[in-house]
Amino acid sequence: MYELSAKPIVLKLGGSVITRKERPLTPNLGAIRRLASEISSAEAAPLVVVHGGGSFGHPLAKRYAIKEGYKGKGSQAFGFAETHQAMVTLNKLVVDALIHKNAPAVAVSPSSCIVTKSGRIHTMLEEPLKKLLQTGFVPVLYGDAVLDSDLGFTILSGDQLTAYLAMSLNAERIVVGIDVDGLYTADPKTDSSARLISHVTLKELKNMQQQIEEAKVTDVTGGMLGKIEELIPPIEKGIAALIVNAAKPKNVYKALKGERVFGTLISKF
Repeated sequence: MYELSAKPIVLKLGGSVITRKERPLTPNLGAIRRLASEISSAEAAPLVVVHGGGSFGHPLAKRYAIKEGYKGKGSQAFGFAETHQAMVTLNKLVVDALIHKNAPAVAVSPSSCIVTKSGRIHTMLEEPLKKLLQTGFVPVLYGDAVLDSDLGFTILSGDQLTAYLAMSLNAERIVVGIDVDGLYTADPKTDSSARLISHVTLKELKNMQQQIEEAKVTDVTGGMLGKIEELIPPIEKGIAALIVNAAKPKNVYKALKGERVFGTLISKF
């Protein structure tokens, strides 16, 4: 077993930031290069990067119903392969950009080291990942099509993976970079009166989650109920999460450096 001398930061980059979601299989190369520069310049270590699928993963996964599991149809097996390969393509763009900015990034494919059970991570071969961190590399993982012991296969979201890694690696903190400034009182994309919530405690977060689920009201987070649900377990363990707008320059850099940044801090107390 490899033990890390320092607690890592786990950085999640949303697919909506690094791809153009309205156009299938289209990266946002400008954002990818800028974020690579910010990550490299911040010199945060140890650091794990996880990115979402955006327009690379979601359209294909939906077309072939990968998340629902394998129904024994040949086209679905092809869809699994196509979805995984699309994510490999996006991952290569992210890793290439990081290496170009002198960050020692190494791609780690979740489908080769993780098996889920009914959609939740069941086993993960963590030794190579820990050794990469111990040696000074920046592992870059992603939401992926993975094998599942109950379903045959499914989709593992980058959000679930981020939370799992934060807990298994005993992370210092989580930084979540998305396309809005953080958690809001209403959806900022549709409600001009929405106000940013700068700090949320675990208790408040659970209340927010319950209100959304019970009342079926507009998601007060701006479409982030799933992210909230995944963040609760690591926050319960005392791992704080900072949500920032990664579409705005320097926010990810400041978050990684521990500098003051506009966003939402979610902590246990």
